[in-house]
Order: sequence, then structure tokens, then C-alpha cells
Amino acid sequence: MSRQTMNTLKKTSFLFPGQTALYHGKVRDVYTIHDELLIMVASDRISAFDVILPEAIPFKGQVLNQVAAKFLDATADIVPNWIIAVPDPNVSVGFKCKPFPIEMVIRGYLAGHAWREYRAGKRQLCGVPLPDGLKENDPLPRPIITPTTKAATGHDQDISREEIIGKGIVNASHYAKLEEYTHALFKRGTELAAQRGLILVDTKYEFGLRNNQVYLMDEIHTPDSSRYFYAEGYHERQERGETQKQLSKEFVRQWLIENGFQGLEGQKIPKMTPDVVQAISARYIELFERVTGDEFIKPAGDVDVTERVQENIRRFLKENSMEMENSA
Repeated sequence: MSRQTMNTLKKTSFLFPGQTALYHGKVRDVYTIHDELLIMVASDRISAFDVILPEAIPFKGQVLNQVAAKFLDATADIVPNWIIAVPDPNVSVGFKCKPFPIEMVIRGYLAGHAWREYRAGKRQLCGVPLPDGLKENDPLPRPIITPTTKAATGHDQDISREEIIGKGIVNASHYAKLEEYTHALFKRGTELAAQRGLILVDTKYEFGLRNNQVYLMDEIHTPDSSRYFYAEGYHERQERGETQKQLSKEFVRQWLIENGFQGLEGQKIPKMTPDVVQAISARYIELFERVTGDEFIKPAGDVDVTERVQENIRRFLKENSMEMENSA
């Protein structure tokens, strides 16, 4: 196995001054500092079908972190967001918010989970009616919001607006704000994608409260949280009933499905050979450059990525310790 493949960020367990919590998610390791700041480390772990796959993908964490940072900056005029600084290619630092326990999924096209539900005969998704006669990947009459619960383990579950408000999961006034922000962010994301020759098909947003104000949290418009189609040839492919050319993590799911794995009980994750790992890494870098329009800059190959991440976080905390003490 190559040095590049070995030098991945699989999992961190650092201890920083003022650290009050550490949470290991599917992909991110999240450190809480003074109960005020979050240090979000984007690892190179990869998940699909709510399962963490056995091999880490070189540069994947950097791709997700830098795409999210770029689009958080590009949407900061719409809604305040959590991010303060990006002290390392794999790291974002931001405000700790109290998260709403739902994900705001928004869809402009009938693809992925929505298509699978539609194909099964359902004409309502999360309480939103869908018209008859649609084909896979057709545009919807208008973008629809199809929220999901945020499961600590296992699969997230679809939930309707009425259930969210009726069960007191989110109050009506806050939920109205989440809907407003979700539509505005999706509109901006659609415009930014069009500039890159892409169609933003669907995506998800997570929000939280800080000082009783709604903040946008986590990642935004990344290949892990979003699905993109190539705009060129989209209509021709639809007319011919062909598969759309996608720019998303869907290619990983398809590889797993082709090798007999969909996260179901009793199924075994297929072997991820070095060639498979490197191919996935190359696709993520392609995703980064196509979505952002920026060249992907690989860090120096002879630097241990875990040591680099730890050092850059420590440096950031030291340089900003006085400000943090004053805000704590």
C-alpha cells in the first residue's frame, strides 16, 4: 500500500486546553472547548448506508472541509453560520450551537430516496404531495422540503412538517425560519452550481440556536451532503431514459450495491483494495475542483496528517486563548 494511502486521518483522540467534550461521528471528530467553541475535524473516514467503511480515503476530509468552508462563506449573507476559522485543511472551528434534532432535506428533482419511494407507489413524501407521471431524475414542480430525524445510530427517518411541530420537536416559529432559510440556501446553491455547469439536485442543511438566533451548522453543499448532475446533456439523457451523470457520493453507493452491500443485516462490506481506495480519492478531488472551480492543493506528502492537524489546532487555540477566556 502506498505511503499516500497510509497517511490518512482515520480517527483522532486529542486532548486540548479547555476541552470539555469529544464526539466521534461517522465522519467527523468534534471537540468542544470551554462549552463555547467546536473544533470539527473532518476525517478521511467514509460512510454509506449509515455504515462506516473499513478503509479511509486519502484527502476526503480535506475535500469536505474546504468545500463546506467555501460555501458557508458564500451564503453568510443569507443566514449566520457557525464557522469562525479554518486552521487546517481538515479542520473548522466555530461556535457551539444547540442543534435542532432534524435535518432539513430539500429536493429539486426526483432522485435517490425520493425516487425509490415514488417508484414504490408513494405519492406523498414527508406530507408533501407528488404528482403522477414523473420519471427518475425529473425536475419537481418546485423544490420540496422533506425533513428527517437525526438518528444517533442507524437510519434517519422521514418526518413531516406537521409531525415536527405537533410533537414539539421544533416550535412553529423556529420551523418557519428553518424552511425560509432552507429555500434561500437551496436557491443560492442552485445558482452557484449553474455557474459551474452543474445542477444541484438535492441537499440537506442542519441548523441550531445560539443566543436564541438560528445558525447554519455543519457542512453545506458538499458531495457527502448533496447530489449534483452535470447540466450539459441533462435534458437529452432524460428524453432517452438514460442514467444522469452525477457528481456526488452516489458512485460509492453504486459500487457497494454492485458488490452486494446495502447496509442490510447479514451483508458483508466488500473488500476495498488499494486501487478502489485510490479511485474513490481521485473522484473526491474531481468533485472538489468541479464544484468549487478551485485547484485542489495536496499538503506535503511527507508530513504525518494526524500530527499536522493536532499542531495546527494547538497553534490556533494558543493564538486565540485570550479571546476565548474573555468569551467563556
